[in-house]
Amino acid sequence: MTKTHTRTVQLAKAGMVAALYVTFTLINPLSFGAVQLRFSELFNNLSIFNKRYIWAVTLGCAIANLQSPLGIIDVIFGTLGTLVMTSLSYWATRNIRSVPLKLTICVIICTLMSWSVALELHYVSDLPFWATYLSVGIGEFISMTLGAVLVYFLSKAIDLTE
Repeated sequence: MTKTHTRTVQLAKAGMVAALYVTFTLINPLSFGAVQLRFSELFNNLSIFNKRYIWAVTLGCAIANLQSPLGIIDVIFGTLGTLVMTSLSYWATRNIRSVPLKLTICVIICTLMSWSVALELHYVSDLPFWATYLSVGIGEFISMTLGAVLVYFLSKAIDLTE
């Protein structure tokens, strides 16, 4: 394969993940608000396999957040939160071989990082921080855990590192 072909394939993979993130977010009425179950967050699990998925999920989040009731605040800060949590997941797991352990760490990081969404909702919508953090965190944990199981089996069939 030529270098150009390889880059094109990598870009296509990232584009597909970004598009899937947007689609999963926008078809789900629980993707925004104090009680969130954003199933598209399952794609955060891909960040442990390849840095391209950090950018793919972040781009997907930015595009999806254009529809957020929080407006530009969510586009900026929600997207930055995604960039940070997926980058931390990649960085924290880069020297670990066990895929289940990597996925577990990713689930924990992303669940704990849901404080950024709670903070946005607290300042913009005047919602109570701790109750919002709990509800958003539970939704994040559910999405990430279901996604971890899905991504684990997907990684058995497809090399997600390439």
